[in-house]
Amino acid sequence: MEFLLLGFFKQYLDDSFQAQGLPPFTLIGLPGLEASQHWMFLLLGVLYTVSVVGNSLILFIVKEEQSLHQPVYYFLSLLSVNDLGVSLSTLPSVLATFCFHIKQTAFDTCMTQMFFIHLFSFMESGILLAMSFDGYVAICNPLRYFTILTDVRVLQMGLFIGTHSFCMVFPLPFLLKCLPFCKANILSHAYCLYPDLIHLPCGDISVNNIFGLCVIISTFVLDFVLILLSYILILRSVLAIASQEERLKILNICVSHICAVLIFYVPMLGVAMVYWYGRYAPAYAYVLISLIYLFVPPMLNPVIYSFKTKEICKKLVRLFSVIKL
Repeated sequence: MEFLLLGFFKQYLDDSFQAQGLPPFTLIGLPGLEASQHWMFLLLGVLYTVSVVGNSLILFIVKEEQSLHQPVYYFLSLLSVNDLGVSLSTLPSVLATFCFHIKQTAFDTCMTQMFFIHLFSFMESGILLAMSFDGYVAICNPLRYFTILTDVRVLQMGLFIGTHSFCMVFPLPFLLKCLPFCKANILSHAYCLYPDLIHLPCGDISVNNIFGLCVIISTFVLDFVLILLSYILILRSVLAIASQEERLKILNICVSHICAVLIFYVPMLGVAMVYWYGRYAPAYAYVLISLIYLFVPPMLNPVIYSFKTKEICKKLVRLFSVIKL
């Protein structure tokens, strides 16, 4: 069965390359660790399973539990949908590379995958910012919480995040497609990422670099600064509370979001550091950090929110109790 699927995929890729007349890309997976790639697929399979099941459970619980129909859980649902998008956007090429050992991918297929991976990454940054704003309003202005964060406003924020992310990512494939590709087109991942692709063209990439820098500053950097500012205001409000017990109770509410921010931005910073300063690091170091950046947040987010959010935790316990019966 595996050989039949392998033959089908190879024929499909060959036909795609001939029809498009564009150079294919070769996906390495793990440079220097080719013999261990089947173990990597098992590991990634576990991460995929936990991510899909965990985020699907959160969406199901929020939908079914009437008491969770609140802005904070709407944002959490949006985060879960986004994490599912991250996982599903990398799955096809990871499956082809690690399981079926298909190393080549068509030009337009690679551009499409790159678009969705970066789209969901930018959206996650925006969602985390929206969640920090939700926490700021809930703690610093609780009496006006439901007045400020109405259902319509939550919907508007979600649409803005999606539209802004789309506008930032949409030009990237077209900017790359305008450049001549005359090298071997070998990628150091099992999926297509812009920082990996931008080194392959033979032409001048200064416009691409300037645009990429502007996109990063206007999304990730700006979002992180605003998240940091929201927590400074939250901390100032919490320190004004006289009771030590109340302080800890309020800060405990923010723990889940702080963990989500850290597991998203720290690996991203690691990718940037290796990309800029890690020329002499092993080839697989950049790949492993990129894997952590793309696979760990979608897997850990539902786990963190399931354990740290009492309402979701109680619903999960009831759900599994019913399943056991």
